[in-house]
Amino acid sequence: MKLAKLSLAAIIALGVSAFADVENVKFSGNAKLFYGTSDQDPNDLFDKKSSYGQAAATIAVSADLANGVSGKISAIGLSTLGLENNLVSDVWAGATDRNGNFVGTDAQWWVNEAWLAGKLGNTTIKVGRQELDTPLAFSEKWNIAANSFDAAVILNNDLPDTTLVAAWVGRGNGAPDGRVVYGISNGTDPFETYGSAIVSAYNLDASKVDGGAYAVAAITKLIPMTTAQVWFYDVADIANAWWVQADVNFEDAMPGLVAGLQYAYIDPQGQIDNLDESSAWAVKLGYNLDGLKLAAAYSSTDEDGVVPIANTATGLRGSQSKLYTEVWWNYGYVGAPDTDAWMISAGYNMEGVADLFAQYTSTTNDTTNVDMSEFTVTAGKSFGNFNATLAYIYTDADDQNGGDGYNTVQLYLTYNF
Repeated sequence: MKLAKLSLAAIIALGVSAFADVENVKFSGNAKLFYGTSDQDPNDLFDKKSSYGQAAATIAVSADLANGVSGKISAIGLSTLGLENNLVSDVWAGATDRNGNFVGTDAQWWVNEAWLAGKLGNTTIKVGRQELDTPLAFSEKWNIAANSFDAAVILNNDLPDTTLVAAWVGRGNGAPDGRVVYGISNGTDPFETYGSAIVSAYNLDASKVDGGAYAVAAITKLIPMTTAQVWFYDVADIANAWWVQADVNFEDAMPGLVAGLQYAYIDPQGQIDNLDESSAWAVKLGYNLDGLKLAAAYSSTDEDGVVPIANTATGLRGSQSKLYTEVWWNYGYVGAPDTDAWMISAGYNMEGVADLFAQYTSTTNDTTNVDMSEFTVTAGKSFGNFNATLAYIYTDADDQNGGDGYNTVQLYLTYNF
């Protein structure tokens, strides 16, 4: 059953008409204001031409319905608050529509979640617009607005310590330009058939792509101290993919010590089936104890590959990757073909003061001869429902700023209600 044309109006009507008893109704949401600036030539930090800013507000309502069914409806709105008049010249998300027109300064809003979920024995079914978190198709949370999906997801826990997953993803609003989500033009719904972001990124003929994606997975803790997961994806007429991962917590033998291993494989199909397969592997070693988190990781992608190991929901090129070595800010390097990357990070919860974090990542690409290094330091503090995070990023990439290093400063303000 394809849910690519799932009607949000039908979901809402179903929730209202089929369930007379509504309990545990909760209203929630958040308000965000994000700002960033860099000193890339010829601009200085805090210059309007090198700064970007935006505000976002999310309002959600969730409820327990009859017969063990729950549901949620959420809407998000974007606005520049007039910052472009004197402080910024760009925005974080929703900058262009699907035709490439700049709509970033327009007020925008859309329904980002509208789903129903129910449980039958050990099986949970969730249908509707929702966020997803899988290795090669996920909602990117780093931006002021996350992409979401019209999908049906089934989770089964009949097997001991094991979750089986099956999913059909019909549509999404992921954008392939690093903006994460498409902008709204004339009130149109930004969601299109899943795979559209890849079609745009690779200039494919959309008429030859049925679109949509299937995914199946098994996640198990049967192996002592280990969480293992295997995922298979079929993005219709575009690619098949595998993701295998094992994360080990040596709590019994050496408290605080953790390790991980990843392998990914993407096989292009349809119009890009002439491209070579892509693969990647990564390893991680970490230590977590008493608020301190240390990690080191290394990854390597196949030199013959063409398609990056990254999020298929946002077009792959420039998309975020789930590889252990992924950078904090400059996405698109770690998962690129023929790339070796290594990462070290440290985080510490200084109770009553701030959450501190630092990360250094370096990538080397022997095909493009483009190397990149990034050093990031963040400090975050919560004041009740209000959170403020300040980030400093130093980037030195051969394909940015004429090959010269530059600085970036970002401020994230969030109020949850």
